[in-house]
Amino acid sequence: MDSRFRSSLVVPTAPVAMLPLPAWASARQHDLGETDAAFAAGIALKSLDDLVRADLPWAGCWRQRLALRASHSAVQLIGRNEGEAGLRDAALLTAPGNDPGPAGAMHLAFQKLAAKKRPISSKVLEELAALMGLRREGLSEIADLFDSALQSGRAVPFAVADLVSNICAARPDAEILAWWLADRLLAEKLAWACGVPLTMGERYGAAFKTIGGRGRVRPGEPAFARTVCLALVSATVEALRQANDIGRRAETLLAVAPKVRTKGAGVVIEKLLNEDAMPASAPGSHLSRWAATRLFERLESFGAVRELSGRTSFRIFGL
Repeated sequence: MDSRFRSSLVVPTAPVAMLPLPAWASARQHDLGETDAAFAAGIALKSLDDLVRADLPWAGCWRQRLALRASHSAVQLIGRNEGEAGLRDAALLTAPGNDPGPAGAMHLAFQKLAAKKRPISSKVLEELAALMGLRREGLSEIADLFDSALQSGRAVPFAVADLVSNICAARPDAEILAWWLADRLLAEKLAWACGVPLTMGERYGAAFKTIGGRGRVRPGEPAFARTVCLALVSATVEALRQANDIGRRAETLLAVAPKVRTKGAGVVIEKLLNEDAMPASAPGSHLSRWAATRLFERLESFGAVRELSGRTSFRIFGL
């Protein structure tokens, strides 16, 4: 491995474990009132804020893994059946410049959410609309609604609920964009450097079920703000679970990295820490296919990475 990269690696001296939310904060009782739901959401966001501000070396992978989950819910909402494996394939196995298809384009949109923030300009909204298959008309109104939400003095969960309700009222076809912007609003309100995909991934979760479980709470309905609070709690529970899983593997990867002598391995390790996954061919590393395969197999033998596709060819590896 490149000695400059090896010297920059941060190897934890002790395992990094994310404490789960207390049981009383993560309960999903349908009889929970709006005030209690808001209190639980506040506890959840504080736990999440602590994790984000820790700026751990594998935070990029964690955010992109959450983006994959959000993308899965988004493609369900447009009536497609691609699972997480199919979305990962569309992102990683489509040649540069080729069309990744509607599901792959949707995944690209949520990958952008998990990257460093860009100002929400008309250009950014047009890019997102193109990836999500939305028409461009009315995007200026959505930009104004987002700006108003930024200026709102409402508590964060309620500002998020208001934003989604207002966008869906103005553009009923733009619900996915509304949830994308809801998570971006969270990042702005909490002063995070990057977005953390949370709410879209809960769109089909228990929080949105109506009492009796025969329907789903919709934006603008009286119970919607309370539902968003509960969704933020359940999203945080899942985010902390994934952080613990990814963190354990990242600790192993960081510990064994100095032992890896393959020239060009530093690029691979850096990508594994910052991205959801990468193909076995390790594009961008300048490794031969054989050398890349050997590197991944060795890291897999250490328990530092997993093969994620389940295939014997066109394999994909990640934390």
